[in-house]
Amino acid sequence: MTHPVRAEVVVDLDAIAANTAVLRERVGRPLMAVVKADGYGHGMVPAARAALAGGADALGVAVVEEALALRAAGITAPVLAWLNGPGEDLAAALAADVEVSVNAVWGLEEAVAAARAAGRTARLHLKVDTGLSRGGATPDQWPALVAAAARAQADGEVEVVGLWSHLAYADAPTHPTIGLQVGVFEEAVVIARDAGLTGARRHLANSAATVALPHTWFDMVRPGVAVYGLDPLGGDPAVHGLRPAMTVQARVMLTKRVPAGAGVSYGHTYAPERETTLAVVPVGYADGVPRAAGNRAPVLAAGAHRTIAGRVCMDQFVLDVGDDAVAPGDRVVLWGPGTGGEPTAQQWADAVDTIHYELVARIGGRFARRHVGSAGAV
Repeated sequence: MTHPVRAEVVVDLDAIAANTAVLRERVGRPLMAVVKADGYGHGMVPAARAALAGGADALGVAVVEEALALRAAGITAPVLAWLNGPGEDLAAALAADVEVSVNAVWGLEEAVAAARAAGRTARLHLKVDTGLSRGGATPDQWPALVAAAARAQADGEVEVVGLWSHLAYADAPTHPTIGLQVGVFEEAVVIARDAGLTGARRHLANSAATVALPHTWFDMVRPGVAVYGLDPLGGDPAVHGLRPAMTVQARVMLTKRVPAGAGVSYGHTYAPERETTLAVVPVGYADGVPRAAGNRAPVLAAGAHRTIAGRVCMDQFVLDVGDDAVAPGDRVVLWGPGTGGEPTAQQWADAVDTIHYELVARIGGRFARRHVGSAGAV
């Protein structure tokens, strides 16, 4: 017996491929599609295959385990894993032909040891901190890292294939830090080139820089959220030729009539002004629906936008649908592309004072995930 799906995240793989193609054509140079964090909540392996079908030249992930999962799925495209702390299994990464990022001399030493253990040359990207104050060697540390890497490359233990950094304010395209970071990056590249690291590809541009800052494109771009059709600048993705790939939906579990003034959900933060119908939707903050969405975020139900009534609970939330016809089993859309009248992830982000990155990456729990479209199908 087939049971109806209670709640699901529907991912359009053809949209991911089309978005990748649009971005790749725009920049006219190699593109690394970022598929970390389970493909920003879209499913890492199917999203990776779709991005490659759309013309991505390489894939980017945060941790080694993600890279190895791509290899286990049979994906052979170049993969970079960049969030590497002490003691990572870099030998397994190198054995699987995964490129890794190095932030410091000690990281280089671990990569050299892994290369010896794996019996192969380590392909490395050296990261410089140009002003984000997160990963990467500081400008003071950079010359020592570059010199050590050049020695290891001369010895045949590593090949430095990338020089890279990350922007702090790319989503504000006129912010003065962008020019400052580009300047620091260019100086770091000169130091690396002077040390003999002449074959390394430069990459700096994230999604926002890919759509808005051509002078940051260098030898390769590294978009993430834009691949999934979301505007990294917080506007309408269609302006950039992008289409959101994710639709989040659930089915009404229960409806009931309640009188005016009935307290709704925990703390009774909502009460209808007149007799009304309530619809209970069986997803909550355990499934990635933000608790902050209560009395703030919109959904599409019975052909109209409704604001969640009262607090979002661990497993459910409530809608006030007035006198409209809503029945158990009816579809409720939290967010999607917006082409069917449903709210978008950007509207949800605005409502709950966050960014769409967080929403799509966190949605999950008891949502089933279903992929549609044929891009990258095996």
